Amino acid sequence: MIGLGTYAFFWEHSDRVETPLSLIGAFERTRELDVDLFQVCDYAPLLSMSDAELRAAALSARRLGLTIELGTKGVAPEHLRTFLRLADVFDAGLVRSMLYAPGFRPSLDEAASLLGEVMPDFEAAGVTLALETYEQVPTSALVELIDGIGSDRLGICLDPANVVAALETPKAAVERCAELTRNIHAKDFAFARQEGWVGFTYSGAPMGEGLHNYPHLLETVRPAERGINEVVEHWLPWQGDAETTIRTEREWTTTALHHLRSTR
Repeated sequence: MIGLGTYAFFWEHSDRVETPLSLIGAFERTRELDVDLFQVCDYAPLLSMSDAELRAAALSARRLGLTIELGTKGVAPEHLRTFLRLADVFDAGLVRSMLYAPGFRPSLDEAASLLGEVMPDFEAAGVTLALETYEQVPTSALVELIDGIGSDRLGICLDPANVVAALETPKAAVERCAELTRNIHAKDFAFARQEGWVGFTYSGAPMGEGLHNYPHLLETVRPAERGINEVVEHWLPWQGDAETTIRTEREWTTTALHHLRSTR
């Protein structure tokens, strides 16, 4: 299933616009684009919403016919159990996380112990925990960690763009993670020369116009065949003003959806 996530509305959610888009507003925009999946990922207001606000958001998603996934950072058991409770509110079958959270960077052994403590709760709830690939943890170490825990409900959120900063290639990350992949963050990326030709900027690109060999990912991971959702997000730099930035963000979303749908 192709979906959108909060990172597809990064600037529109932010305080750099006059009226930030609400979570329910993002749900409604997602339905307007004929998309059936939304991933609420690293959305800070989620943890400060009241029970009534959470129920209202979940009801809105149901009325719109949206499947919801959640996303956070870290592997502290109580924090992950909080997201299990939120998953129950939203009928979410997947929680994306990362090994590190602000102020908490466990060793791989510590992470294995923490995940070993909490994974029985995910298994009992029938919810998958997908740890994202990113530059702070070598992909080989992430794969080894997940293999060592050996839970059917623990896998990888594959984002090949993130590993480049650690001098890993996206192609190698895709191939290394394919078997364990349970979720995909779909965005394109490219390098551009900085002014003066000194160094490069590594940033986002409209889907299909950057360096991401998405056909290779589809062939290797086989998301449609395996029921793995592809969640659109962007690395869009600020475009100088709010109006231009929001317009460009929406254009990138439309481009990404068209590109992903054309592969079906």
